[in-house]
Amino acid sequence: MSTSDHGARGAAIEPAALASAPPLAKYDGAEPPADGWFKAALERQPERQWVSSRGSKLELLTWGELGKPGLVFMHGARAQADWWSFIAPFFADDFRVAAFSSPGTGHSDWRDQYDFNDLATDAKAVSDAAGLERSAQRPVFVGHSFGGSQVLFLARRSPEQMSGAILVDTSLRGPSREGAAEHQALAGLGRRTQSQVANGHRIYATLTDALMRFRLMPPQPMTNDFIVDYIARQLLEAVAVKGQARGWRWRYDPDYWSKFNYDIPLPRDFGRSIKVPVAHIHGQSSYFRRESDQPDVLPKGAIEFDIPDAHHHVLIDQPLALVTAIRAVLATWVKT
Repeated sequence: MSTSDHGARGAAIEPAALASAPPLAKYDGAEPPADGWFKAALERQPERQWVSSRGSKLELLTWGELGKPGLVFMHGARAQADWWSFIAPFFADDFRVAAFSSPGTGHSDWRDQYDFNDLATDAKAVSDAAGLERSAQRPVFVGHSFGGSQVLFLARRSPEQMSGAILVDTSLRGPSREGAAEHQALAGLGRRTQSQVANGHRIYATLTDALMRFRLMPPQPMTNDFIVDYIARQLLEAVAVKGQARGWRWRYDPDYWSKFNYDIPLPRDFGRSIKVPVAHIHGQSSYFRRESDQPDVLPKGAIEFDIPDAHHHVLIDQPLALVTAIRAVLATWVKT
């Protein structure tokens, strides 16, 4: 993973420089003012439920009416289902929408091992629990970043589970030990002040302390602080420290990458065997858009286009443009 070239803007931004200025520190725990569209989207609260899969409980959020075409959103690494809570409502009038927290993230259970091979079982359990089989059409899966890698893998292994795959700024190289190690190193940039640790997580004394340390990985220039604040709050949970004092920690398995099974190669001709339609929506200024060693793993005829003024976290940089882009792709694939 390269973080020195952020694409069309032309300016190299060092990770350490970005990490030295956490985006929420200036608010000192207060919520940034939010746009009206964002507030309205969050008012469309999802139904929340638990889904059992492979002995684990998975967190599932759903919007929209049963029987309408299905749309499944998958989040990136160390994120969770609520990262889609301000995007999913835009599709709820025409689709039965589902977003779930993958094992080891959000409110979902942690596992002893994480493996792409388990994804087909998890996705089937989620689709069934969301009632997506009530539509005559198979659902479309949308995945951001690492979630897009999972969607692409699912498209090849279990094409009967979907009618199309939309990737949002996804690395096509697949997960690697080297990439995970660099991700961990980037996560450690900057000064850490809390010494208490519980279940592998640092414990922050107050919610404000935790919010002031939050960063996106990989680092990028920040926009829409109200979205960053919202997703940071969803990622935090209160915990008991030594049975008495309370603190705050991040809601994901800190050992996720060390438990991940990397022995699943992603060949360069991966896309030739994918039989469902695929679209890849890039952030124009994302380093993934500029990587010269990205393998050509998309099937012939795949749709690819950029969203201007967006880096890797497109749903934060340009959320409404992303909604429009996904709608445009769906209009060519799905009858609503």
